[in-house]
Amino acid sequence: MSQINLQSRLQASNERFVTIRRDIHAQPELGLDTLHTAALVTHLLEGWGYEVHTGIGGNGVVGVLRRGGGAKTLGLRADMDALPILEKNGLPWASQREGVMHACGHDGHTATLLAAAEQIALHGVFDGTVNLIFQPDEEGLTGAKAMMDDGLFRRFPCDAVYAFHNMPGFPVGQAIVKSGGVMASSERARITLTGRGGHGAMPERTIDPIPALASIITALQTVVSRNISTNDAVVVSIGRVQAGTATNIIPQTAMLELSVRTLDPHIREFVEQRIRTIVQGQAASFGVTATIDYELLAPVLVNTPAETQHMLRAAQTALGSANVMEQVSLKAMGSEDFAWMLYEVPGCYFGLGNGTGEFNGCSVHNDHYDFNDELIPLGAACWVALVEGYLC
Repeated sequence: MSQINLQSRLQASNERFVTIRRDIHAQPELGLDTLHTAALVTHLLEGWGYEVHTGIGGNGVVGVLRRGGGAKTLGLRADMDALPILEKNGLPWASQREGVMHACGHDGHTATLLAAAEQIALHGVFDGTVNLIFQPDEEGLTGAKAMMDDGLFRRFPCDAVYAFHNMPGFPVGQAIVKSGGVMASSERARITLTGRGGHGAMPERTIDPIPALASIITALQTVVSRNISTNDAVVVSIGRVQAGTATNIIPQTAMLELSVRTLDPHIREFVEQRIRTIVQGQAASFGVTATIDYELLAPVLVNTPAETQHMLRAAQTALGSANVMEQVSLKAMGSEDFAWMLYEVPGCYFGLGNGTGEFNGCSVHNDHYDFNDELIPLGAACWVALVEGYLC
């Protein structure tokens, strides 16, 4: 497809997709309950001739388009869910649902993939199968897994799968495409310490879990400061501590919960083992027992080299080589459940600038954030270029 003709068509249709984006923005939905958005996506895809499958992993939608006799398959994913945040923008298309808003740009991600879907269906030149994946509950880190558990890649095989996120603070028209680990794993650890409770005036008759709790909190700070190279990014945060019911009662149990983030799968395994060793050792020294419930919410998001090169070429075709950055760090300690898809299928997750300044540079997960509508035709052009470059 001629880039000049593509850009012209995308610009001509942009007002329509801006309206779609703002409709999604005004009707935000949380978690897996993306009924309105999924219905809108389904209606549009069916109108463009896609074979549409709904109810995957809850409200997930997949649109399938086959062309030619090629055996290669490509997956493009967009997220649909919002956040439990009260919007404070006062825009005409602001959220109509109290306490819920699209504060991360998933409304724009969905609209961008829809804009690309129309062009791919009406004008795309490719040989193979495109699977458009519209996923609920990215924010809760359960949507990708739910769709996969419901047979996503078994029912709709993909040789590679791709996704993007808008990047506030980077100019519109810029892309960041990098290989390797670019988003952190997300893990939650609950540590329960059990001793023997009793009267606060007779501590010698108890096995107090509180000193063990305090010592563990201190010792866990050494995981990053003394066990991890300064070249590696790791975060261990203690977000919740709970123990006791009264000042004169030594409790039977004490609990703390951790959030753990890493950017390398091997370091992730090391950090988990180090936490377990510290907790068990400290607990034993105080005579209490420790139970550790360690849950991996999302693995490290790792872009595979060959698939990243495909995305790099596509972005350069759509945006111009000068606007595609490989050396700027995309690494972030936030997590993204697209990592589960990349855990099973090779692919790439990349960034597109959402704009700069006080408004378009406003951080995601902020009550004044809004997706930049100028990004829709640019992101769509990247998707079309990827489809035609990969399925050639």
